[in-house]
Amino acid sequence: MRLMKTFSTFCAVTLTALAVAGCGQSSDSSDASESAQNSDQSQPKQTWKFGLEEIEGSVQYQYAADFKKMIEKQSDGNISVELLPYGKWGSSYSALYDAIQNGAIQIGFGSGALGGTVPESQLLSLNFVMPSDQWQTAQALNSDTFLQSDAWQKAFADRGLVPLAELTEGYQVWTANKPIETPADMKNLHIRVMDNSLLRSTYKAYGASPITIAYGELYSALQQGQAEGNIQPVFAHEEMGFYEVQSNMIFAKQSQFVATLMGNKDWFDGLTDDQKKMVKDVTTKLVKTGYDIQEKFNSERLDTIKSKSDINIVELNDDQRAQFREMAKPVRQTFIDDVGEGAKNSLDALLKAVDESGGGDDKKKAQ
Repeated sequence: MRLMKTFSTFCAVTLTALAVAGCGQSSDSSDASESAQNSDQSQPKQTWKFGLEEIEGSVQYQYAADFKKMIEKQSDGNISVELLPYGKWGSSYSALYDAIQNGAIQIGFGSGALGGTVPESQLLSLNFVMPSDQWQTAQALNSDTFLQSDAWQKAFADRGLVPLAELTEGYQVWTANKPIETPADMKNLHIRVMDNSLLRSTYKAYGASPITIAYGELYSALQQGQAEGNIQPVFAHEEMGFYEVQSNMIFAKQSQFVATLMGNKDWFDGLTDDQKKMVKDVTTKLVKTGYDIQEKFNSERLDTIKSKSDINIVELNDDQRAQFREMAKPVRQTFIDDVGEGAKNSLDALLKAVDESGGGDDKKKAQ
């Protein structure tokens, strides 16, 4: 009995000591676990889907790859960016824009066809508004004067979107089976334009007969003569082989291909302040990167086109460009009449940004 009592006392003391020690350790462990959990909650693992209008190997794809790398690094791996090039989300651009609007895709590009979703975005398709100098254009479009203007932000916010950056992808270059040097050369030309009413108005003003054909069907349409002309940045002419079925490439420097990087508004509003700042920092750094990407891509692709074909390169002089410029000016009012006050305010913001960028000689001629 005495032995059992002693043993019981020993067990009680030991268990008490272990319980005390255990409680102390559990408390420390719990604090550490809670701290880690709180840290995880403040920086939850996220996947951002990034929809592209273009295929792998394009300007948009390279820009998006750099965006992915920078976001994943700066978020310490808490955010992964999934790239969805053309074809991964569907073949209709409106399907991509719808997916961003409803949040199925968090972020993506929108260009000429975006006019059906955000009518004010047709502004970026106006001819002879932005500088002919491509770097000045990139700076003007990404300036706070334009990008953060109330008019531009509201245009997207009203459609559940937020514009984050503007990516210039190079001059919009014409191709045709005849040289085009004056508006008379474009008369009745069946030239393919994106599904954008402002582009149709612009090319009608030049005397052409604009038509809309799906991007994936354009090569065969040019080959079979359904379309007689085409408008694309150089890299697109090369990567899609359009130059193989056209005999002239015309540089008028009338506009640049511009893609708006936009996000779902609810998604963006739900980001932390630090995450929003991170997106802003990354897109600011990518302005020059994006410019360099398109400069390299377009230069290399033009060399490829020249080496693989005998296509005739036509570069319009100032007097020839002036003829097209005068015919394009009334389309600005068409844009305002069709879209409304938001169009005028967005155009005013862009013209102000162009002025602040230096704008070159085209700025004075365009206004």
